[in-house]
Amino acid sequence: MSAISIEDRRIKMDSEEKTSTVVNSGVGEGSLDRLLPSVTMGLSPRKRTTSQCKSEPPLLRTSKRTIYTAGRPPWYNEHGTQSKEAFVIGLCGGSASGKTTVARKIIEALDVPWVVLLSMDSFYKVLTPDQQVLAASNDYNFDHPDAFDFDLLTHTLRKLKKGKSVKIPVYDFTTHGRQKEWKTVYGASVIIFEGIMAFTDKELLQLLDMKIFVDTDSDIRLVRRLRRDITERGRDIEGVIKQYNKFVKPAFEQYIEPTMRLADIVVPRGGCNMVAIDLIVQHVHSQLEERKLRWDMAALASAHQAQPLPQTLSVLDSTPQVRGMHTIIRNKETSRDEFIFYSKRLMRLLIERALSFLPSQIHVVQTPQGEDYDGRAFHGKRITGVSILRAGETMEPALRAVCKDVRIGKILIQTNQDTGEPELHYLRLPKDISEDHVILMDCTVSTGAAAMMAVRVLLDHDVQEEKILLVSLLMAEMGVHSVAYAFPQVKIITTAVDKKVNDLFHIIPGIGNFGDRYFGTDAPPDWSDEEMMDEPSC
Repeated sequence: MSAISIEDRRIKMDSEEKTSTVVNSGVGEGSLDRLLPSVTMGLSPRKRTTSQCKSEPPLLRTSKRTIYTAGRPPWYNEHGTQSKEAFVIGLCGGSASGKTTVARKIIEALDVPWVVLLSMDSFYKVLTPDQQVLAASNDYNFDHPDAFDFDLLTHTLRKLKKGKSVKIPVYDFTTHGRQKEWKTVYGASVIIFEGIMAFTDKELLQLLDMKIFVDTDSDIRLVRRLRRDITERGRDIEGVIKQYNKFVKPAFEQYIEPTMRLADIVVPRGGCNMVAIDLIVQHVHSQLEERKLRWDMAALASAHQAQPLPQTLSVLDSTPQVRGMHTIIRNKETSRDEFIFYSKRLMRLLIERALSFLPSQIHVVQTPQGEDYDGRAFHGKRITGVSILRAGETMEPALRAVCKDVRIGKILIQTNQDTGEPELHYLRLPKDISEDHVILMDCTVSTGAAAMMAVRVLLDHDVQEEKILLVSLLMAEMGVHSVAYAFPQVKIITTAVDKKVNDLFHIIPGIGNFGDRYFGTDAPPDWSDEEMMDEPSC
């Protein structure tokens, strides 16, 4: 499938994931034993930046967002466990020193996908009513370390560094509280964390792989604050200067400037210093190259040869009906209409079989005759389906037909033609999926590479491994072993297992390219089962 057609599909998808809010206590006067420098003074409000995720280079822009095509390569090994952490760059400096400008220029020069800009401004504590009054008159100290929720910030950065999905609070500087909807960030290869107190907390420092201090002349910082507060906030020049002398300058000298000694690199003149930025980018590139995983698909293919099929695998009984439907859909002469019809029949049987593995409990009901009936009922919170696009999407109607009001998520995974590795391009998962039993759908699984990546994504979103069911119309033994070896608690359900894959990792005897046969599209000469099955798949 072409890049443009993939992006057309993405535009139809809503990438906003809604999350619930958490309210923390306001600023207190408690112990600051986690802090490095002493703290006694504070700063006035300033223009805030927000945490965001950025990938390069963009391909398409819509009215709501920019769509990127660069995929995320595997961040885990053949055991399914994370084998590399995100590279975290800490950016510290005084107010209006140009930290955000430096961060954006680093992102532009890096030219790598899946870069996250995490702003400390997102982690202000929620103010009490009394503190709200002080803030309204510009008498509240927003630059005291107690103003920040360091516990939430450290927890969030640690999870993000480990490759987990995180929820970022959205702070409203008008109401001085957190908005109801939090932002979900996931899949960072590089994290740029910026803030005036970025080097103040000991636990945060341990998470930083590279520490940069942006050193800008105090007169320049004052001019920037004057321009910003007068033009953007309607303040008078006397008030701005008074705030600077009372809060900003003392705070910089007592809290921020002492942390310069902790920096690996000091960048004078901020975003104008392209020499320093180029050196930073070169170092980050070398670190990313050292951390890069190299997948050996041939080794993966031979790792489980002659091994018995795992006990977590369930294959539909090869009844005359099932075998007859396989005969039809495997026949290269079968028309598209018949291929779709009999594929849908198999999908319905497959989904029904998968549902039998969900937990249930005794549920007694009364019949219309007034008698009790000892039945069964699903024992869990919710069932969610997740399709590996594009072929996995064809299984959604079968799931919806038997699970009323089921929630559906989507993952797009593609094979990188240069490296042969699966790459994560897109995902949209329902909120609070961590509490659900998840039915992961893909029509064919040959090597298991895309399925492994999809399972890893679910685990990164805190879905429990034993609550994941992988369903597929056709699997190769290699794919079964790969998934079961990496994730031994995932239940695998399929209608048939073929023994071989060829040198191009096509299932043998196989079914052909399911997505192209189902949708009526043409496969390129060097198509791969998983590549095309998972084309819009991750």
